[in-house]
Amino acid sequence: MNQKRTGGYIALSITSIVWGTTWVASKIAVSKIPAFQMASIRQFLAGLSFVLFFMLYKKMKWPTAKQFAFLLILSILMFVGANGLSTWSLDYIPTGLSCLIGALYPLSVVLIEMIFFKNRNLSILTFVGLLLGIGGTFIVFYENAFHGVRPEGFFFGVFLSFIAMLTWSIGSIIIAKNTIKINPYYSIGWQMLISSGLLYLVALVSGKNIPLAQVPGSGWMAVCYLVIAGSLIAYAAFVYSMKTLPPALFSLYAYINPLVAMVVAGILLKEKLNLNILWGAIVTLVGVFIVNYSIRKNKKAVMAEPEI
Repeated sequence: MNQKRTGGYIALSITSIVWGTTWVASKIAVSKIPAFQMASIRQFLAGLSFVLFFMLYKKMKWPTAKQFAFLLILSILMFVGANGLSTWSLDYIPTGLSCLIGALYPLSVVLIEMIFFKNRNLSILTFVGLLLGIGGTFIVFYENAFHGVRPEGFFFGVFLSFIAMLTWSIGSIIIAKNTIKINPYYSIGWQMLISSGLLYLVALVSGKNIPLAQVPGSGWMAVCYLVIAGSLIAYAAFVYSMKTLPPALFSLYAYINPLVAMVVAGILLKEKLNLNILWGAIVTLVGVFIVNYSIRKNKKAVMAEPEI
């Protein structure tokens, strides 16, 4: 095994573990800072870091008006809608369930393309994966909703998480069907930076914000972890694994993240975790894997950058 391949596996491990734990860090952060305000702070710091790196070190130019319009649409879908709403959902539902619903986006992409774009080039394997994904998620949902103490606002949180997943899916389709000449990682930085301003406006209008001086140290520690580990270190590791490993390997992070989130949340946050929840999560992720495999096999894959 050459050094690059070994480094790729290490990078994949970092990506999988860190992005799984960022859901737990988000859960901790929203217990200290209102969700939209926290998401705004996180996206501003991470986005500014990306943009400054590419502009000052890589000497990239400002986006054109056409590029900026495209980035604005994506920032609304991917970071205000998907990231903002999934962060808000953590006020109401367990970390693992929110993460697992987010992992369903390839399934919703298939359904959206089938219904609205008349994509009928789907195999029996695709439908098997869809059934497994939906069935596994229902098991996890049922265990959290009807066994034990159900958190207040649980169903609203599930609704928020599903809307977040759908907006991510729509953004993924837009990315796949449109080409714009801009570095994808520079694009991510601008999307985060633009969304930070929009999320801050939402926080102000909704009245869900607090003075920064009132944010406790534990809240800032969680935000720092999200920015440094989740948005910078893990993203760099993801890019490295993507360049050094085959697609079938580097994409494994998407199936590991929810399991990491569930286990870590069970240990640190004492969230409910039993065999039924774990089996439900595994069935869901097997379903997502089968759908992705069947689409790649038919050369119809729709991919987007991961939610970070």
